[in-house]
Amino acid sequence: MHRRVRSLAALACAAALALVASCSGPAKKADPLSVAVFVPGIASGSPIYEMLVAGATRAVEETPGARLKVIEAGYDQSTWLDSLRDAAASGEFAVIVSSNPSLPELCARLAPDYPGLRFILADAYLAGDPAIHTVLYNQKEQGYIVGVLAGLVTKERAGPDARRAALIAAQRYPTLDRLIRPGFEAGLKAVDPAFELEFREVGNWYDSAKAAELAGSLYGSGVEVILPIAGSAGQGVVAAARERGKATVWFDGGGYALDPAAVVGCATIAQDRLVYERLKAALSGDESIYGRADIVSAKDGYVGFDPDADAYRALPEALRAAFDEAVRELEAGSPDFSFDSF
Repeated sequence: MHRRVRSLAALACAAALALVASCSGPAKKADPLSVAVFVPGIASGSPIYEMLVAGATRAVEETPGARLKVIEAGYDQSTWLDSLRDAAASGEFAVIVSSNPSLPELCARLAPDYPGLRFILADAYLAGDPAIHTVLYNQKEQGYIVGVLAGLVTKERAGPDARRAALIAAQRYPTLDRLIRPGFEAGLKAVDPAFELEFREVGNWYDSAKAAELAGSLYGSGVEVILPIAGSAGQGVVAAARERGKATVWFDGGGYALDPAAVVGCATIAQDRLVYERLKAALSGDESIYGRADIVSAKDGYVGFDPDADAYRALPEALRAAFDEAVRELEAGSPDFSFDSF
């Protein structure tokens, strides 16, 4: 008898829950014009993330009814997946826009659980996921641009027999190993095939003191120019260059502001333009971009060089002429660093 009463009570409870569920209706669908910009770091002071936010903001402002929220996840990569999951689970966003080579793997893990959500990821590569659109910059070309400049500056300042330059990275990752470092070396060797590249690793993206220590040792050993690929830690390289009257070359914009004399050149990517174009297409209803993994280059105008700085203009005219010619040739496809997949 007691068993029968308990069974009836359980059935009644289940029926009540089903009634509540039927009254509440289906889960709320996100507004298709609601966008989150996921910054895997802090936007302020990081040119690539400042451009990410600027491009997305412009696309949203030009789309009636669209709205945007910026989510800064900080520099601890171990927390990024949880932060992304929180944004996805909120049900608030139809599109998440971000920029980092590590993001495709994280987004691909989340996408099956949130079938209505779409991701647009710049500076990243993943082909074939119907929820994700990625765009990779040809950073071999970026590396080549600053490699040529570093080689020319080294020869001009340290003499024709000088054949060493350096790259200080936050950490090893595929884009660095397969694109940036080989491109930088190719640029150096375009100046002199005997150039040698010194490589040092900071271990994280924020320890500027350690980066300064590594740079100081390299400068002290006779290196004239260093390329930092180290996030905010790269400021330590600039500080070491300033103290010793040496030089750095920079990636992605913003380097000239760190020091008007030490940073002699900056290779750029048109991140704001790219994010604006891809998000604008998505907000207009273009679903064809998802599943695609595009690669953009100097020929397309997405990779280039910023000559608008006193340190660059102060370089000898003959050096600048030789460098400018190398950039023009690259934009015309020589040397050819193109690739179809990554």
